[in-house]
Amino acid sequence: MTLLAVEDLHTHFISRSLDNEMREARALNGVSFQLERGRVLGLVGETGAGKSLTALSIMGLLKPPARIVAGQIRFEGKDLAQMAPAEINRLRGDRLALIVQNPRASLDPLARIGDQLVRVHRAHRQVDAAAARKRAVAMLTSVGLPDPERCARSWPHELSGGMAQRVLIAMALINEPQLVIADEPTTGLDVTVQAQILDLIQGMVRARGLGAIVITHDLGVVAHYCDDVAVMYAGGIVEQGDTRAVFRQPRHPYTINLIDSTPERLVIGSGRIFGGPPPNLFDLPVGCHYRARCPRAADICTTSPPWVTIAGQHQARCHRVDQP
Repeated sequence: MTLLAVEDLHTHFISRSLDNEMREARALNGVSFQLERGRVLGLVGETGAGKSLTALSIMGLLKPPARIVAGQIRFEGKDLAQMAPAEINRLRGDRLALIVQNPRASLDPLARIGDQLVRVHRAHRQVDAAAARKRAVAMLTSVGLPDPERCARSWPHELSGGMAQRVLIAMALINEPQLVIADEPTTGLDVTVQAQILDLIQGMVRARGLGAIVITHDLGVVAHYCDDVAVMYAGGIVEQGDTRAVFRQPRHPYTINLIDSTPERLVIGSGRIFGGPPPNLFDLPVGCHYRARCPRAADICTTSPPWVTIAGQHQARCHRVDQP
């Protein structure tokens, strides 16, 4: 069953230049994907590809000059893009949860950790303070924090960066949301704790029929934890499908280059670094946005590429999918 359907989403940054001319950066250009209940979707791509902006668009957390100019974000049958701020506010922290990269900016420096978790839990659940406190400590335990009772009494500045990140994850999961978006959720954590956190998210998805989107640069994390993957470039998706199918037989030149540029490939000498910068979002090229960097580029690439089905749900958006 489809939990989230993003359809032709366009999010632009609209501002005025110094000479008072309107400028528009097309940061998301027709992003479309679906997330089924019980599955984890990995969103990958270079920095600036639009991964985090996709998350902020879904969560209704865009700030000017960014705004959604077209498209739908259907969550449990309702279009989040058309919701009033108060309505989507009620969903955040309850049905929707976002785990961000920077815990220091998200935790209240003037409130103890336990009090912050209790506040989030009671904002969406009719429980007394004692029950909320018990739930808070249980969540701190589940994310692997040593001495969770002491952690609940601590102030944010008393925690290390890794501990603060785990607190943020506990806060996001405390109300058992239906959709979890994790934006680089394990940044700053050691490998053991990283595996524990990702196992926790994946376990909740499997056991409770939730849906999760994991945004990361780590293709190893995607390969191990994500059922599906969507590869983003210059504000659009260029390849998507079952993770194993996409990683075993990548068909878009950008996906191939992304995989080739992983540290593992570079260390053993079979990889290569990207050539050239990504396109200017204020002046995107006509046709395929990747063609200036693409080794397969041809004259036809000056026209908009179609979606080509490789097999099953595996698709790539390229004129020259079958070219070597």
